[in-house]
Amino acid sequence: MSRTVLITGATGTVSTALIDALEGADVRLRALVRDASRADGLRDRAEVVVGDLDDPRSLAPAFEGVQDLWLLTPNSPRAPENSMNAVWAARQAGVERVVRLSVIGAAHDAPNRSGRLHALSDQELERSGLRWTILRPHWFMQNLLNETGDIAATGTFSLNVASSRVGMIDVRDIAECAARVLLDAPDRHHGRTYTLTGPRSLTFDEVAAELGRVLGRPVAYLPVSDEAKHKTLLGHGVPEWIADMLEEYARAYVSGWGDVTTDAVAGLLGRPPRDVADFARDHAARFAPAV
Repeated sequence: MSRTVLITGATGTVSTALIDALEGADVRLRALVRDASRADGLRDRAEVVVGDLDDPRSLAPAFEGVQDLWLLTPNSPRAPENSMNAVWAARQAGVERVVRLSVIGAAHDAPNRSGRLHALSDQELERSGLRWTILRPHWFMQNLLNETGDIAATGTFSLNVASSRVGMIDVRDIAECAARVLLDAPDRHHGRTYTLTGPRSLTFDEVAAELGRVLGRPVAYLPVSDEAKHKTLLGHGVPEWIADMLEEYARAYVSGWGDVTTDAVAGLLGRPPRDVADFARDHAARFAPAV
């Protein structure tokens, strides 16, 4: 009998990729959304249910009959509350397993507030009495898609990470690892925490070179100050809390904190993780100048 998987964060980058990865599998997908009007693209792929992780009273119907929960909470000061509400709803509904998306380096002494907040939720899940698996991915290659406009127009992109090295990962690999865990027997990955990275740790000069090779034209990385990047983010409408959090990550990367890779993806999927060159080829059209 197929299992019902509840997908939180269903319209976001990682959860959308997870729905792709689970397509055709013997599971019933249920997608939790706050706004039903944003779920039109999901309705032919999953049962859409409305609920809000900010409001625990809204969750019970969504969790009824669910065996597996994919738990992804938004980056915000309320992330531990959101995770708590979901874990409580899961316990009340008799959910058997929770697979939770955390962040690399989540710890009570992490050099960024995101890592410290995720550590609270990771620990709560570990002590919940439910079967659990935690995925802690590195910097998303898909973050580079935020730079497509500048790269297409000027052949340059700017970040405030100096010459730091980052073991960045393709979101599709995160999703396929999550799918592997969800499709395996509930006890197979219980109690495991996987730190997911790409195959190598790269500087953004090296990323620019890979993009340039694929696009057939020069691409350059231009380091900028924290203040300049913060101003740019706010100008694009990024909330100040998120801009501050991203600055904390950037400072951590500059200190060498992000220069790490693991073999977790290969261990779960039986193949190497995608390289940034693969990412660049698959998204080349997004970086190309408009015609």
